Amino acid sequence: MQTILGAGGAIGRELAKILRAYTDQVRLASRHPKAVNPEDFLITCDLTDKAQVLKAVQGSEIAYLVVGIEYNTLVWQEIWPLIMKNTIEACKKHDVSLVFFDNIYMYDPEFIPFMTEDTPINPASKKGEIRAGLSRMLMDEVKAGNIKALIARSADFYGPGITGSIIINGVFDTLRKGKKATWFCSLDHKHSATFTPDAAIATAMLGNTEPAYGQVWHVTTTPDPPTGRQWIEMFASELKVKPKKITASKTTVKILSMFKPILKEMTEMLYQYDRDYIFDSSKFRNTFGLPSTSYRDGIAKVVRYK
Repeated sequence: MQTILGAGGAIGRELAKILRAYTDQVRLASRHPKAVNPEDFLITCDLTDKAQVLKAVQGSEIAYLVVGIEYNTLVWQEIWPLIMKNTIEACKKHDVSLVFFDNIYMYDPEFIPFMTEDTPINPASKKGEIRAGLSRMLMDEVKAGNIKALIARSADFYGPGITGSIIINGVFDTLRKGKKATWFCSLDHKHSATFTPDAAIATAMLGNTEPAYGQVWHVTTTPDPPTGRQWIEMFASELKVKPKKITASKTTVKILSMFKPILKEMTEMLYQYDRDYIFDSSKFRNTFGLPSTSYRDGIAKVVRYK
């Protein structure tokens, strides 16, 4: 039995498909679980409730924490530490290996032009401080020998049927509606993105590879990323529309954030767009030999998705 905690999100859905190659018992745990495979076991679980998390992971060999929560700093400060604490305690009690699907918000901004697993932890945002705390909480338990776990980190991601991504919401959705694509700060910086089906394959491989535990891994992500301008042009080409675009400066975002709460949440993250953002996954690629989906092919799959 392998269990996905937070199974209703973009990574959880893709991961459920892949795990069937490793186990004939996949349990999907979320507030409103929906089967991905006909054979999936469903369990209703609020990850902030310790008793429910204990029940969700019981009997599992591996648990994958892939939950996505509301993009709001106050919500993150309240809920994320509780979710991580509950998950760690449940996995310790039931002797379950844990795979935590993470992002890169905790990295030092001066190093994001080229990020590896050894990039210094020095967050420049409140959300980054929260993510750094989660990582520290888990890896301290690993170092103490209390739990077998690993961290699988992803860049910004894009993929078929997902939301909550500048590439999907700001580029794909706007272009197909006949509007101008929106990008932050500068169109001329490179920006890595992880294709969600690739991320799920990599996460499943890590979880089912014993020597991978105790480490941080960057999930497979295509090298030599496009610039913001190139992202827009590739999507426009696939959609067969003109690559109309607008660049939202930091000042513009701050002004608009007074009227759009989501932009207020984005303000502290704009440093990810005013320089190159290159996510290196060569450690994973060299270890597992798994190829990643080209950006052009990934974009084509997003556009064709129904």
